[in-house]
Amino acid sequence: MIFAANFKTNHTRASTEKYIESLKEKLLAKKPEDKVYIFPPATALNSYEGDFTVGAQNAYPTQNGAYTGEIGIEQLEEFGIKTILIGHSERREHLGESQEIIAQKFAFFKEQGYEILYCIGEPLEIREEGNEAVMEYLLAQFDGIDISYKDLIIAYEPIWAIGTGRSATVEEIASTHESLKKTVRKPLLYGGSVKPANIKEITDIRGVDGVLVGSASLDAESFSKMILS
Repeated sequence: MIFAANFKTNHTRASTEKYIESLKEKLLAKKPEDKVYIFPPATALNSYEGDFTVGAQNAYPTQNGAYTGEIGIEQLEEFGIKTILIGHSERREHLGESQEIIAQKFAFFKEQGYEILYCIGEPLEIREEGNEAVMEYLLAQFDGIDISYKDLIIAYEPIWAIGTGRSATVEEIASTHESLKKTVRKPLLYGGSVKPANIKEITDIRGVDGVLVGSASLDAESFSKMILS
């Protein structure tokens, strides 16, 4: 099982260091086969040590250069980071990343040998049209993406369930993951209002290989409860 924490624009370098020190102790009790990922904000990236992988929430597809406000692989490599989130709905919606841009970013980091956690998801109006419309929408988000890439993890996050407190139902998650697995034979995570209260229900669903957690991962105690559940 994979447990990934996306801090988004939360935590500082100091609070991330405290978080990781607290989490490291708790991870001593986790199952050896479980994998943990932490995606802190860019200002808190560092060479942390422990039974987890630190990744970048975002980076520009370049070694370095004149890209004001961005970070490239030169900055990531300083901390030994070789894992990145790509395609999160918040970057698609709020920051205007088109599928073309996302595919270019994917191709660049694939070429650099990065482990990629690739996000897909649908808005509420598509979900309300039914499963056929949902799958058409989700599969379009693989345009230009090499789904056979060896270091690829997929995260399915229904946009209407992110940060709303409303998770998809067991039936919705199960049917969507089952349909996606017919096309993408990679680890498939669920994300969208995952918390300690529903983690067991979600991870027990066939076809769910882990979770991508947002707000409920910001507290080390909360995130560790999910990992150890």
